[in-house]
Amino acid sequence: MVSGTSFGLEIDGSGHPTPSLVRTVEAACAEAERGGFLAVSVTAVPDGAPAHADVALVSKWERALRRLERLPATTVSVASGPVGGIALDALLATDYRIATPGTRLEVAPGGTPLWPGMALYRLVQQAGAAPVRRTILFGQPLTAATALALGLLDEITDDPLAALATAAASAADRSGRELAIRRRLMHDAATISFEEALGAHLAACDRTLRQNSSGAAR
Repeated sequence: MVSGTSFGLEIDGSGHPTPSLVRTVEAACAEAERGGFLAVSVTAVPDGAPAHADVALVSKWERALRRLERLPATTVSVASGPVGGIALDALLATDYRIATPGTRLEVAPGGTPLWPGMALYRLVQQAGAAPVRRTILFGQPLTAATALALGLLDEITDDPLAALATAAASAADRSGRELAIRRRLMHDAATISFEEALGAHLAACDRTLRQNSSGAAR
């Protein structure tokens, strides 16, 4: 999907979940399932509280993000400027995160009410509670350098499009069902017990062994 400046999905964080946005994310995910790669542009922060959203719509938005998070394709986001609201949601659901030096992650920009979406869950799952405590409780932004140190970003660059092209090239052999399996095993490791995880890991091992045996037979 990526060639030069092409993004499969662009999320403007100044807006809020809408039925149209949910459909856009779903369509981008469907395209990525065929193409093996999805580039996502994320920027801006909410300009106020959601005016027309309801819990049912927010639930559909979160399900669309969950689909993005579980794609059998490599997902790479490019962040710039302040990133909050639905833009932060999307950023935290991608595999690899590129940012410009001036990027900052915000959960309550400008003293606006905190939106208790799943970005809070992902921040804690990915960085731990203590490092993001002040961000969640008091709205303190995370600078790009801090987010990089916490593992919430993977790369800071003045040339994000070049970094995106490099990421797209390196992802060529890493997408598909195998990527989805590895991602799921990684996520499960943070939330379930060893005994619960063992079966899934053994199934993945069996799959790899069978593929190796098939390759040797040929």
